[in-house]
Formats: sequence, structure tokens, C-alpha cells
Amino acid sequence: MKKYLVDTCGWIEWLINGKMVAHFEPYLKNVNQLIVPTLVQYELYKWICREKNQDAALEIIGVTEKATIVPLDTHLALFAADVAKQYQLAMADAIIYATAQKYDIELITSDEHFLKLPQVKFFNKKS
Repeated sequence: MKKYLVDTCGWIEWLINGKMVAHFEPYLKNVNQLIVPTLVQYELYKWICREKNQDAALEIIGVTEKATIVPLDTHLALFAADVAKQYQLAMADAIIYATAQKYDIELITSDEHFLKLPQVKFFNKKS
């Protein structure tokens, strides 16, 4: 079974039924195919608490728990630091991208920071 890592922006599009939901939904409909870094859980929880409430946030975190969760450990943190340096990425982006690279899977995103990186499926917000 092919696995994917959907960036936080994709989860948010799906949650708000945004204009790009059709791009992300095929990847999010089968949570068993997802790799979810704990950093994505952090970002989702923070965003949903701000935009809705804690109960809604915990419900979505429960959905992510059905995926393969990848915690940030020493090995991944150091790899992400190398990735950040190589691709000039901010910390959060580097951790997310390094997680996808560690598992040799495609990163699904509309975040332009990842636009030209290998193994990235990029959906342009402007189209």
C-alpha cells in the first residue's frame, strides 16, 4: 500500500472544504495510507483550537491517530537540520520534509516552500 504525507495546509483545506479540497481529499480519505509527523498534529491542533475549539481539535487529532504517527526523535531532528541547511527550509518545513524523505514517500502540499523539491506533489493555490 502506497503511503503519503499530507502537509498541514492540505489537512486545513480538507477541514474547511476549501477551494483545493478536491486535490487533497484523495490522499486524506484513507488515513491508513498516511504518515503523520507529530509536528503536523501540533500545527493542526493549534489551528483548530484557534479557529474552532479544543473539542473539535481533539476530534481531528483522533483521526490522525489512525495513521502512522512519526514522533520527532534525535535521528529525525538531526536529519531535518541537514535538510533545512540543504534546501534553506524553516524548522517546521524541514521536519515535515525530512519525515517524508525518511520514509521515501511523496509529500502532498500547496506550500510554495516545497515547490521544487524532489518527491513533492505540489498543488498551486493560484490555479
